[in-house]
Amino acid sequence: MPEPRVPGPTFVATTIPTMRTKQSQSSCPDSTACDACSVRELALFADLTRAELGSNPSIQDLRLSPGACLYRAGDTGAAIYTVREGLLKLEQYLPDGTSRIVSLLGPGQVAGLEVTVAAVYEHAAVALQPTWVCRLPTEIVARLSGKLHRQLMKKWHEAVLQAHDCTRELATGSARQRVARLFLMLASRDAASSNTAQSAHGRCRLFGREDIGALLGVTTETASRVVAQFRRMGTVQELGPNSFTCDLEALEQIATEV
Repeated sequence: MPEPRVPGPTFVATTIPTMRTKQSQSSCPDSTACDACSVRELALFADLTRAELGSNPSIQDLRLSPGACLYRAGDTGAAIYTVREGLLKLEQYLPDGTSRIVSLLGPGQVAGLEVTVAAVYEHAAVALQPTWVCRLPTEIVARLSGKLHRQLMKKWHEAVLQAHDCTRELATGSARQRVARLFLMLASRDAASSNTAQSAHGRCRLFGREDIGALLGVTTETASRVVAQFRRMGTVQELGPNSFTCDLEALEQIATEV
């Protein structure tokens, strides 16, 4: 069965007055934008000086609305992407046409690393939240590969660890345990990205129940039922659409229950 087509963004330069999509792109005129980046120390170019980075008009900022597809599995790999804000999912499509989320990428993480050594993307990358990424053409990465070697290896290692975390924490145990671990993972990421100490009541942004099911390997109905159960128990409290405070101790107890 052919892979389902996920709606993707039509990237429109900001110099063009007509913008019919909810995604936009703009070029970084020089490296000062990189110096001021909130994830500069986590980004692929963290080890480069301004002189080494130089002027990079080909590096672009992309803003994606939830549900926008950055690239699809099998697309020609023309760039890699550093996440500055928001959350991307990497998903694969199974022979029966269903999808499975294999990893989540947050601020400082890199999507599309495989195209530094391969011709096409292995997964589809889709925004789960309003997301801001930097697009780095592969020719720039290739030109700077010697200076980027340490960071490239670091990002590869982070990607492997992230995939292992998703498999170990989110693909095993009961549905209650999986949902509890997801809340804990997202709360930890939100605390790290905001550079604040994580309190006993962490905050996190969730996403659609269908995506939760695809990530955890449960049905959409089961994901909705467990989240609703946690809300009734007071384990999580909804502040707004998909915005929650979490009782981290209670979630830890559920995540490790026998």
